[in-house]
Amino acid sequence: MAIRKKSSKNPPVLSHEFVLQNHADIVSCVAMVFLLGLMFEITAKAAVIFVTLQYNVTIPATEEQVPEAASLYYYGIKDLATVFFYMLVAIIIHAIIQEYGLDKINRRMHFSKTKHSKFNESGQLSAFYLFSCVWGTSILVSENYASDPTILWKGYPHTLMPFQMKFFYISQLAYWFHAFPELYFQKTKKEDIPRQLVYIGLYLFHIAGAYLLNLSRLGLVLLVLHYFVEFLFHTSRLFYFSDEKYQKGFSVWAVLFVLGRLLTLILSVLTIGFGLARAENQELDLSTGNFNVLAVRITVLVSVCVTQAFMMWKFINFQLRRWREHSSPQPQTVKKKSTATKGRPSRKDKAPRRRILSFPENGVNGAVTSNGADSPRNRKEKSS
Repeated sequence: MAIRKKSSKNPPVLSHEFVLQNHADIVSCVAMVFLLGLMFEITAKAAVIFVTLQYNVTIPATEEQVPEAASLYYYGIKDLATVFFYMLVAIIIHAIIQEYGLDKINRRMHFSKTKHSKFNESGQLSAFYLFSCVWGTSILVSENYASDPTILWKGYPHTLMPFQMKFFYISQLAYWFHAFPELYFQKTKKEDIPRQLVYIGLYLFHIAGAYLLNLSRLGLVLLVLHYFVEFLFHTSRLFYFSDEKYQKGFSVWAVLFVLGRLLTLILSVLTIGFGLARAENQELDLSTGNFNVLAVRITVLVSVCVTQAFMMWKFINFQLRRWREHSSPQPQTVKKKSTATKGRPSRKDKAPRRRILSFPENGVNGAVTSNGADSPRNRKEKSS
């Protein structure tokens, strides 16, 4: 038997293509190191910082405020290690969804390169937005944040968070941090990188701001509201790629997008401009986590308003572009008109002199050259 040659598809180890093809396996091995560290007493103390949530505080039960003993959390510098570990988990989940879900659909649909990248983007984001919406809504219901709007600012600063609340923010930060290496793993085009960086940076800026300024309750409500609208958009785009006649989802999304921006501004102004502005304690105190001062409130409101205005500007441009595409004449109708104009030999035959006058233009107007060559014969037959 002849010795089989190695396939050229297998790149050399630790090369550029090798890392791109096997990045999920490499990241899985790194994450496994932290999990194995929990099994040994020497490394367990260091591994726990990466795997489990830190800064746990147990509040004893009281008759009025806390009927049962509660385990709450606050934030600290060790959260960066936890965010790093769950960033690795997000990369693994991203690869699983891509390989076992989106790639199989792409093979069946035979998308172009442009649609292929947009389909992958919408597929990943729609799964993340759906999961985050369900998770965030369950927290709002379990903690009774949706029943009374005053809970958003009552008792500020909200330095202590329940387990689900803190884990939600850690997961959100981990997901959007994982988007940076995914730009390399997914071979994002250079012209698309600036747009993606702005997109990712805005999410990290607002999520980290709500987390660090102890505005976790307001941030949770705004994230659930925003994620629901974005989930509808990316789901509509997935249906549009399968059937380009599908436009109803975009119409519903356009209405909810505007309502979402209005609700975001109303809740932000209500919480920061009225609720926190009327609080008794308005002194900056880093030890207690109180950031309820005028400068911080103005900065938060300005950042929210500027972001919403930027999103509305992008939305208006998107709608104008769609309106121009639908209102502009399609190329097929132009071709039909041109072919209909060419296919009128009877009109040209009735006016042979008119064709002779256009003959010296050397056939600029389509097929005039061949018809014009026959015109002298017609003149002789007519004179005879």
